[in-house]
Amino acid sequence: MLRLLPLLPVAGLLLAACAKDPAEPGFPEVPTSDSAKNLVSAGVSDTIWNGVAVSDNDRVFVLFPHNEGNPGTRIGELLNGKAVAYPTRTWNAWKKPGDPAATAFVRPNSLRIGPDGLLWVVDTGTPKSDAAPIPNGPKLLGFNLTTNQLAKTIPLDGYVKSTSFVDDLRFHGDIIYVTDAGAPGIIVLNQRTGQGRRVLENDSSTTQRRPLIGEGKKLVRPNGLDATLHADQMEVSPDGKYYYFQTAAGPMYRVETQYIENFGLASADIASRVTYFFNSPTCGGTTIDAAGNIYVSDANQKRVLKVTPNGQSTTLVQRSDLVWVDAMWLDKSGNLWMPVPQMNRTAGFQQGTETVQFPVQLYKLPIGAQPFRD
Repeated sequence: MLRLLPLLPVAGLLLAACAKDPAEPGFPEVPTSDSAKNLVSAGVSDTIWNGVAVSDNDRVFVLFPHNEGNPGTRIGELLNGKAVAYPTRTWNAWKKPGDPAATAFVRPNSLRIGPDGLLWVVDTGTPKSDAAPIPNGPKLLGFNLTTNQLAKTIPLDGYVKSTSFVDDLRFHGDIIYVTDAGAPGIIVLNQRTGQGRRVLENDSSTTQRRPLIGEGKKLVRPNGLDATLHADQMEVSPDGKYYYFQTAAGPMYRVETQYIENFGLASADIASRVTYFFNSPTCGGTTIDAAGNIYVSDANQKRVLKVTPNGQSTTLVQRSDLVWVDAMWLDKSGNLWMPVPQMNRTAGFQQGTETVQFPVQLYKLPIGAQPFRD
């Protein structure tokens, strides 16, 4: 049952000053923050990338989502400015349903280096946007960065539905959280016991209830329906007390980990303990630092917000070319890495018309914060 939580109106987001690049007239320019002068281009790509992870020995990994199922590298390592298929070309060679899926990337949507040091990849197992997951397709894969070999596989077939789009993952001790942006809900897995279940299914906290807005425009699928990205971004507080989560349209909620990780507690009881945290805008990605500050991208106003543990926000960086900053990463040196895929300009979100201005960027910004690996 859909449980209604407090939801702030979207009108403020729709009417706020939002911008397109100077090459796309008709929208007011967003202001440029003083911090923008410190943005450094760390790479460019003629293929959309939406995720980045940087190891402590400065290896840079990127993710290419291939939303429409086109062939090509899914996971790459940046070497001399070029994305080289990781861990091998074979892993990146999946083409169509019927091809072996258990040991191949079907269509990953997220990657991160976990507290265990493995490079984890979330494979949606869906051949393209709005397609159902194929058998052996949805999975979590952990790669050893010393040997570059697969170290762990967690199949998700038993936790997904025909409309599922497993989106992202975070860690808290033995627990792995996985958001489902297609069939609203959160998958909670215990690596030690092997337990797993879906919680907060179709809850108002995991179900998108306001439109996705990018650069002042509502995101619309090619079929004319409003685009939806249900349970999407999430973080765990450094002290382990709170699990933060949201749909891509916001707002952000939180619940204490002691409740959501309790497999003996009914999902309805977990839902009753969910509280509103922050009125986040349409968001491409988040990350968190060791002090508990959450960095939230604002796809509408081309900026990244810094949200303190008490829910107060300030603009960290803003510039007209920060078009849909996606899954960010904070490295050991205090650099915030930001892939800029211009996702709101892709055909899948503009009724079949693409206006992405290639190449897309990967920026990094020194912010002096310490990372927290959740």
